[in-house]
Amino acid sequence: QSSSSFHVFDQGQFAKEVLPKYFKHSNMASFVRQLNMYGFRKVVHIEQGGLVKPEKDDTEFQHPYFIRGQEHLLESIKRKVTSVSNIKNEDIKVRQDNVTKLLSDIQVMKGKQESMDSKLVAMK
Repeated sequence: QSSSSFHVFDQGQFAKEVLPKYFKHSNMASFVRQLNMYGFRKVVHIEQGGLVKPEKDDTEFQHPYFIRGQEHLLESIKRKVTSVSNIKNEDIKVRQDNVTKLLSDIQVMKGKQESMDSKLVAMK
């Protein structure tokens, strides 16, 4: 057993008894998604090949800063964020152009809809 990982030996019991104490849910998939957001990874053992379901319900999660006895490293475990600086100005320009196009398309459709409505009324 590594000192830089933790195991969940019974997912059902863990989800039912442990998760509700710390989260507003008892959903194992949501917990795993949270772990992934903070950079934890599921440990896949070679003999399992990642394809064969292990006989025992034992899921292991690992993080490079999650090490027994190294509490000072815990503050380095941070939620991954998409920084605004990663978004290029061209991307924003493209999105604005898309929005403008969508809005004008909607206006055209509204006009056609109103025209069809009035024709329908006339036909009635």
